[in-house]
Amino acid sequence: MPQDIRLWGITSNDALKEISRSRLNLEERIENWLESDISILSNDLLVIGRQVKTDFEGKIDLLCLDYTGDLVIVELKRDKTPREITAQALEYASWVKDLSNESIRDIVAEHSGSKVSLEDAYKQRFGEEELPEVLNAQHKILIVASEIDESSERIINYLSSTYGVPINAATFRYYEDSDGREFLARTFLIEPSEVESKTQISSKRKPNLTHEDLETIAIDNGVGDLYMRLVENSEVLFDQRNPTRSTLAFIGIIEGSRNVIFSLIPGESSQLKGIRFALYIERLMNYLGVEKQIIEAILPKDTEEAIPYKNAPITKCGYFTNNEEINRFIEGLSKAKKK
Repeated sequence: MPQDIRLWGITSNDALKEISRSRLNLEERIENWLESDISILSNDLLVIGRQVKTDFEGKIDLLCLDYTGDLVIVELKRDKTPREITAQALEYASWVKDLSNESIRDIVAEHSGSKVSLEDAYKQRFGEEELPEVLNAQHKILIVASEIDESSERIINYLSSTYGVPINAATFRYYEDSDGREFLARTFLIEPSEVESKTQISSKRKPNLTHEDLETIAIDNGVGDLYMRLVENSEVLFDQRNPTRSTLAFIGIIEGSRNVIFSLIPGESSQLKGIRFALYIERLMNYLGVEKQIIEAILPKDTEEAIPYKNAPITKCGYFTNNEEINRFIEGLSKAKKK
């Protein structure tokens, strides 16, 4: 069912004043906002094309790439009927599913005026390692509107729950107070993690390890206690934590971009050496706003600088061998974050 969202402002005397919902005066404003700052929809998206022409004489409002390398069709509902918007989105998906790496690069070049490559755009947006080798293993559909009618809601839920189609809807509700200040609220029809899990099941890409998989590997390698202590204490220090095919990555949002800052690597750990880690020190400096020497002082003494991939940012790698080293690291990060 459509969600009933109400918004209040807090006045200077600590009273509440309800802000009335208004009609968004220009639907294209949403598209402009999304292109200039796609993080209002998701921190995991990179806009690679706007009004992208398909082979079916249609134009995709926004075509995005997520951090896993999958394509995401972002289509604005505007004044389309439920049948029109869902049929159009599915038609676009039938074209997107066959796009090659070369075609995706061509779209990026056209969108940027050949000013930036796909690889550079990906690194600038996500601060991740390298562009995934496998692109467009799966695709997703995201319908955006100021409101979703019940008919559209039924169709989207039916496609998602019955056939596992990776489709969702996001609504942006517009508010304006008596002083003319504007506000925007966003909700999703389906929890994004549900859509993501359905996508991974049908994806051609090798799935990421689960949290349970990584914990099992750590236990089998004799570092289960150290691993769990780091996981439990690091979780609150970063914005997200995501398992990959070999690591548990802790992520911070820096200037609207998603950046892997700290990773635990159970597969390269052992009871003798400890739990292996990698830390992008400049990203952590930017994330916490601290000097390099403060971070270096809380790392294990045998930490070394490494180059995990070509043109990688400054990376510190090493092992946590005992609880004392872990405590110093966690306490140091906690103090820096509070400041």
